[in-house]
Amino acid sequence: MKRSIDEHADRFSDHAADYDESQDAEEYRECADLVVAHARPDENDTVLDLGTGTGAIAFPLAEQADRVVGRDISEGMLEQAREKAKENGVENIEFGEGRFREPNVDKPVDVVTSNFAMHHLDDEAKRAAIDVIGALEPDRFVLGDVMLFGGRESTVPFYDPEVDDPATVGVLADAFTDAGFALTAVEMVHEQVGVLVGERMPDTEIEAGD
Repeated sequence: MKRSIDEHADRFSDHAADYDESQDAEEYRECADLVVAHARPDENDTVLDLGTGTGAIAFPLAEQADRVVGRDISEGMLEQAREKAKENGVENIEFGEGRFREPNVDKPVDVVTSNFAMHHLDDEAKRAAIDVIGALEPDRFVLGDVMLFGGRESTVPFYDPEVDDPATVGVLADAFTDAGFALTAVEMVHEQVGVLVGERMPDTEIEAGD
């Protein structure tokens, strides 16, 4: 990881107030829409949204799910999300501190989502994070993020090489499989942005793979 978790948290807290307005890239919005569409929780589901930020994924999913748990490392972003929930009368979302490898949940979750957050981790940390998500045994994991469908050689990278560390789609796909997910969809939004969808494999299939 090119910066510490605390450094990333401080960076996002500093820009929390104007974060929503700054996320105007077409690729970001398309990615968020795809994450919501693929998550498809039912009315009895609990959704865990990791790297929830100000709630771009959490709020639309709260309209479908019974409960949404939003976790982030930035208190500034969480404050913005809580304020939005209060202003809009949304009562089935709980925002709080949590990390990919320490999501801070104590009840079962049915769906896990994350959008534009995991690329701050290096590949080893991404694998560890996806393993933690797999251990929660959700039915579905939907990851939207900066990811490399080709190589890192691009004249116009979609990410900041000084602070971001995106993985190749292959690395992420292998991590999904190793964590017990069957990869059911791969959506390329941009050569450096995409969405992966994993469905939890039955235990018998995981044991057979071992």
